[in-house]
Amino acid sequence: MDETYLFFISFFCLLPLIYLVKLLTHQKGKNYPPSPPSIPIIGHLHLINGHVHRVLQHLSSKYGPVMALRFGTRPVVVITSPSAAEECFTKNDIVLANRPLLLSGKYLDYDHSTVGAAPYGQLWRDLRRIMTLELFSTARLKSYLGVREDEVRSLIKNLYQDSSQDFTKVEMRSRIQGLSFNIVMKMIADKRFYGSGIEDLEEASRFRDVIRDVFEVSGASNPGDFIPFLRWIDFQGFEKRLMKLHKKCDRFSQNLIEEIRIKRCGSSLDKGDAKTFIDAMLSLQESEPEYYTDDIIKGNILILLQAGTDTSSGTIEWAIALLLNHPDVLERARKELDNYIGQTRLVQEADLINLPYIQCIINETLRLYPAGPLLVPHEPSQDCTIGGFDVARGTMVLVNAWAIHRDPMIWDDPLSFKPERFEKVGNEGYRFIPFGMGRRQCPGSGLANRIMVLALASMIQCFEWERVGEDLVDLSEGKGLTMPKDVPLEAMCRIRRRMSHLISVL
Repeated sequence: MDETYLFFISFFCLLPLIYLVKLLTHQKGKNYPPSPPSIPIIGHLHLINGHVHRVLQHLSSKYGPVMALRFGTRPVVVITSPSAAEECFTKNDIVLANRPLLLSGKYLDYDHSTVGAAPYGQLWRDLRRIMTLELFSTARLKSYLGVREDEVRSLIKNLYQDSSQDFTKVEMRSRIQGLSFNIVMKMIADKRFYGSGIEDLEEASRFRDVIRDVFEVSGASNPGDFIPFLRWIDFQGFEKRLMKLHKKCDRFSQNLIEEIRIKRCGSSLDKGDAKTFIDAMLSLQESEPEYYTDDIIKGNILILLQAGTDTSSGTIEWAIALLLNHPDVLERARKELDNYIGQTRLVQEADLINLPYIQCIINETLRLYPAGPLLVPHEPSQDCTIGGFDVARGTMVLVNAWAIHRDPMIWDDPLSFKPERFEKVGNEGYRFIPFGMGRRQCPGSGLANRIMVLALASMIQCFEWERVGEDLVDLSEGKGLTMPKDVPLEAMCRIRRRMSHLISVL
């Protein structure tokens, strides 16, 4: 007992000295970015209090657009300027193509084997190619057109049933989330788990439980990723939570795979005719079973659900909230719909190219409230330079898209909601990066944009909207990686009389 006690006392006494020696050695002869004063062992973790993107923006305003931090033992560089971001995703694109290895990736990404978490290499290139061809290519997006339009009309029907000729208060978040999840699940496994017409209520309930737990854990920070000692003792039981969630996710995803595997037996479906993402992966598994394992498929099912649902549904919720606070913008969007489409038919996805102002509303929403305020972290595979500063191999590189989108040196009146700012400009380049940039940017941006614009246009065309009460809608940000709205959106909704004859027959 005494020897153990002396060991821990000696260990903690030596830690500051080890940290100081490492820091001095690390900085010798190097031009590292400016950095705030740090504390031994924890580095700058004590400064991260509140919304991380806001804290980092505040620090960057003092220390510059390329700033060095240290989260425990992990060096971090924060980027908050378009020029530095451009350098990251052009000159250093391959060097920065890796992802930091985090504990969550061991369990939720099946040992970092998903398209979002895999190190840059052959596996990542193969997964990226599969995602592009089987889910996000122009041909595949066209083949899933009916799914998107059906689910949007299901949302409209749901709102119609709960509204009336007079304004009725409706809760929006769960409805919009159901839209996103149903679309992505139809693409993954030809299933839907929200709304009416669900075939297996028990399976749908399990799915919602899994998704709720995944987003809860994904939004939590793990100090053990930055201070190894805390991981050794499983501080706050975070690893146990991940292990338990992994088992739950694994059972659910394996059941999806087995169900489609059984359906494929005796059918003539081949790789070129793959109906779903799981179909496509099982076709590849038949030719390379040791490479495209069930674990690879399960991990990528989960990453598609994480990346492809909460992001688009959150943006739609923010967009409606902003429109409720700016009725003049809402009225202009409605006039655009009435002028181009009229009131004799419902808006379709093919119409979106002729609705530029509604696209501007989505872009402005993504500027103010990007679904990923901090882009997914990058990690250089070798020493490099960014903005003239040295960045060491293994550093976590964070690009603060939220700060870039609100920079007064880049945007006129950056805190105001002005969709028209996107009317006159084409390619915004590296000052507008809601989906990231470079080879690891989000491959599903085209799908997300189609869902967001079609859903928003349909709700504006079919309903009148007002705030609940006279006060403006609260635009406070909640906790989570995708920066959800803190208070779930409620609104007053009323069917547009001239549209009721179309909606009633859905």
